[in-house]
Amino acid sequence: MTLPYRTEPRTWDVLVAGGGTAGAIAGIAAARAGARVLVVEAQGSLGGTGTNAWVTPLMRNVSAGRNLNRGLTDELKARLHARGDGATDAGGNDNWFNPEGMKFVLENMLLEAGGEVLYHTQVVSPLLSPLSPGGRGAGGEGALASTPKNITALVVHNKGGLQALKAGVFIDSTGDADVAAGAGVPFHAGDEDGIHQAMSLRFTLAGVDTGRLCAFLNANGQGQTSADFLHFWMVWGKKSTLEPLFREAVAAGVLEERDGDYFQGFSVPGRPGEISFNCPRIRADLNDGANPWHLSAAQTDGRAAIDRLTAFCRKYLEGCESAYIGTVAPMVGVRETRRIQGDYTLTLEDILECRRFPDSICRNHYPVDIHSVRGGARLLHERDGVAPYFAPDAYHEIPYRAIVPQGVSNLLVPGRAASSTFEAQSAIRVQQNCHTMGEAAGLAAAWAARDHGGEVRAVDVGALQSEMRRLGGNV
Repeated sequence: MTLPYRTEPRTWDVLVAGGGTAGAIAGIAAARAGARVLVVEAQGSLGGTGTNAWVTPLMRNVSAGRNLNRGLTDELKARLHARGDGATDAGGNDNWFNPEGMKFVLENMLLEAGGEVLYHTQVVSPLLSPLSPGGRGAGGEGALASTPKNITALVVHNKGGLQALKAGVFIDSTGDADVAAGAGVPFHAGDEDGIHQAMSLRFTLAGVDTGRLCAFLNANGQGQTSADFLHFWMVWGKKSTLEPLFREAVAAGVLEERDGDYFQGFSVPGRPGEISFNCPRIRADLNDGANPWHLSAAQTDGRAAIDRLTAFCRKYLEGCESAYIGTVAPMVGVRETRRIQGDYTLTLEDILECRRFPDSICRNHYPVDIHSVRGGARLLHERDGVAPYFAPDAYHEIPYRAIVPQGVSNLLVPGRAASSTFEAQSAIRVQQNCHTMGEAAGLAAAWAARDHGGEVRAVDVGALQSEMRRLGGNV
């Protein structure tokens, strides 16, 4: 049965599905390039993982001590710093930010550029039509032998019911490749056995005496330089000095064994007395963020674990005796689900060998970082080795072709769902890379809509690289 929907009379040049980490930046870039842009977002704010999943701070992505992600990422950080919602520590790390502040900054950047946003709206399905063979541009390596399909509209659902929103080019920034999968784009998900990276439900503790906590951590082997920039952690078997406290808490029934699989806390700029936790890790059998039952159960499992971790912090960490739950992220932190098959698939070998590409849109030196539900059986945060990638001035590139999905002519898929293997995705999925891929996608989509009838493969990538550099990018 085909559900009835209403066709919105307006048409946009670029429609961004998902206003998260890549999508918000894509919308800003496309609007600044002169496109009529609509960003469709399921939550009530932009930023996705960085705001609604409370993933703070940004993970560093540097080569020879210099940030690799520039352009709109630099502007985002500058605006956060200007309003007191961003900070730079004594080591020059400028990636500390307040997720609530980022919501305001991203929204202002989009609206100032002339873009529109439609909140509280879920993606349902793309509407497709065949594209005549003469309408397709040259694809280069990995170009399709058959004629790709064309997306004419995106069916969405909100309080107005089902509506079809028309555009010339679409950007799938859902993180789970929802639009691409609905359009029939082939994809991979999980490792060779279909097992995904672990999910987390992040939270904060407020009412923390950070000065006392800082002194306690220093006295217990977790060296801190400032009470304003705390970072502490514990993972079973990784020689954390906090492991004896976790063992004591498990024996006392305060924690469950799995609560020590991953524990990490950070300070938050603009929120004195509050610590953001990159945990709890959701139980191992709930690892597919594209499965609605897993995603729903992750919320309840995560909240139960948050209660346990709160009790642990109050009892075992000095300065946390009067702490209380400040925020529980409204979104589960999902690291990996579907990954499209694009015109190029980035591999672990590409990363370790520091491969360069003529159509590069992003540089990365963040390590392979697999939060495995299988414990130590998989690669975990590889930072040392003999491959070229482990040199301090190394980096690899991400090609434009990795965000161009097979089988569709007018769609781009930047962010964690880009075309990559399971191992490679774990290195490129962090927020700043998603920013840069999103910026490239937004510019390319605006140009494709304006000059090429929506055909994203017809965009001059050399000109795209030049424009990104002109705007402060590093490609």
